[in-house]
Amino acid sequence: MNAIRLTLLALLVSGCATGPTYHRPDVPVTAFKEAATLPAWKYAEPAALDAQGRWWLAYDDTYLSGLVEEAGRANDTIRISEARYRQALALAASSRANLFPFLDLTGGVKRGTGNGSGGAGNVATNRRIGLEAGWEADVWGRVRNQAAAGDFAAQAGAADLAAAKLAVQAAVAQVYFQVRILDAQQRLLDGTAQAYERSLQLTQQRLRFGVATPADVAQAQAQLKSTQAQAVDNRVQRNQLEHALAVLLGREPASFALAPAVYVAAKVPVVPPGVPSRLLERRPDVAAAERRVASANASVGAAQAAYFPDLTLSATGGFQSTEGAQWLTVPHRVWALGPALAVTLFDGGARRAQADNAIAAYDATVASYRQTVLDSMQEVEDALALLAGLEQESELLDAAVQASRESERQMLARYQAGTTDYLSVVTVQATALAAERSALAAQGRRLAASVSLVKALGGGWNG
Repeated sequence: MNAIRLTLLALLVSGCATGPTYHRPDVPVTAFKEAATLPAWKYAEPAALDAQGRWWLAYDDTYLSGLVEEAGRANDTIRISEARYRQALALAASSRANLFPFLDLTGGVKRGTGNGSGGAGNVATNRRIGLEAGWEADVWGRVRNQAAAGDFAAQAGAADLAAAKLAVQAAVAQVYFQVRILDAQQRLLDGTAQAYERSLQLTQQRLRFGVATPADVAQAQAQLKSTQAQAVDNRVQRNQLEHALAVLLGREPASFALAPAVYVAAKVPVVPPGVPSRLLERRPDVAAAERRVASANASVGAAQAAYFPDLTLSATGGFQSTEGAQWLTVPHRVWALGPALAVTLFDGGARRAQADNAIAAYDATVASYRQTVLDSMQEVEDALALLAGLEQESELLDAAVQASRESERQMLARYQAGTTDYLSVVTVQATALAAERSALAAQGRRLAASVSLVKALGGGWNG
């Protein structure tokens, strides 16, 4: 009867739990100074991280889309995150299993002295088989807090997986755009080198007629060789980026080749106003950091529950006998039922140290969460500022390209008419080439900055 009373008492108080109530840490969330209009902020929720938004489609480049999707299937960094997520799920399932009773089948045969009815000196065989069941009445919430900590850690693992996928997708896009810009620069350099070669031939002809000087020929040769050297360096950079892209795709560099593009197909997408307000709603790393805070908070509750007694309810039943013929009969049946209470009276401060460790870990996750939010805000601010600046820079560089091309055309006409020297031609040609290369570089930086903004916003600005 006493056992039944203790059991009922355990069931009644099992709703009690130790540990602090979880509240999401406050973070200094304000409007971006680089954005004009911002609606209300929202916080990241890990359950919403598995969206199918393919942000790279905004660039309208089918080759890029194929590469990003291939990386999602084959990239080893993503595979590592997937494996760690499965680990977190398994650990969470293991913690939840402790909430339920266990049932064991036991059995054994022992032969020795002291087992028979004839005295301690007799040799007998003792056979035993039975079922053993037990359940820890989680009066103080230790097991529940451990299970909750595991569940929160698994949710953080899901967010980590989403963050890994986004990071790889962004890396593929940025490397791909760098390759395409280098393709455009290669066409520019090769075309310029061909034009300089024609200028060198023209200068050599003028030298034979006594119109040009040997210095003009030397300048034309130096200009041609310098441009050819730039073309070689450009090809080397492209090869290295192609190797990096292969690794992102999970391939060996020797097995991957990206055909040069005829032109840069991708356009910088237009960012609608107010999008940055979705930052904390979309970023997986922010969601992961917040879930780790929740997990650490639950771990504090589990550590504090160690100060209280553990109550375990157990029951056993089966058969035990030294008589081999009829040992599975009612007269040889055995059973036991009752609670067990265990409390630690002295542990040298071990429980206090474990609780202090859990509290310190919680404080660290709170600080990490706040730092992650601040870092994410900085990334958005930087990307917005860079995009705005590069848009203005590109407009100025495009105007500079047009002006330098006109200047080059006029200077070549004057040189052919014999009204100016070749040094003036070399100067304006070098200016025109530098302007065109700068304009292409700015276009590449704008594409890279737009991808950085996509990543900072947790995967684009749609949906």
